[in-house]
Amino acid sequence: MIAGLVLAAGGARRFGAPKQLAELGGRPLLEHVLASMSSVPLDRTIVVLGAHAEEILAGVDLHGAEPVLCPDWQEGQGRSLRAGLLAAGEAEAVVVALGDQPLLSARAIARVLAARGPGADAVRAAYDGRPGHPIVLERALFPRLATLGGDAGARDVLAGASVREIPCDGLGRPDDVDTPEQLEVVRT
Repeated sequence: MIAGLVLAAGGARRFGAPKQLAELGGRPLLEHVLASMSSVPLDRTIVVLGAHAEEILAGVDLHGAEPVLCPDWQEGQGRSLRAGLLAAGEAEAVVVALGDQPLLSARAIARVLAARGPGADAVRAAYDGRPGHPIVLERALFPRLATLGGDAGARDVLAGASVREIPCDGLGRPDDVDTPEQLEVVRT
């Protein structure tokens, strides 16, 4: 089983409001990533929520994703990833996307999934030679990922793993939306 995992638990301090609900193209920001995940043949998709969870659940079409609440979301992205991995149960791999990357495309997700295979603990998208999301994490990494805390995400674990980078230039954009100014850039 391959699970999709969308991390969207943060409090959006720099944004100043629940950025998951910010409007982009007539729908909430978070919905864009969830729609892309739902367009890829995954066995299930999980969206990890924390701050503003009730508002998000009321205001976002989850496109079939299962919401999981991360009670310690304030401790950082590592905790959100851990909550998602626990919810993924016996998945052989998860493909991770960030809820604040609305231009992430289903084609990029499909490309990193297609690159899975022997010799790689993880497969991650690269844009202009820089690593980004989505990233496929194989089950062999789950025990180390489950110990994460803080805001490092999987970075430290991946530093000691076999990671295959797959160019995804032209397959959407990896822009993060952390501030209202960055949202305006994405809107153009």
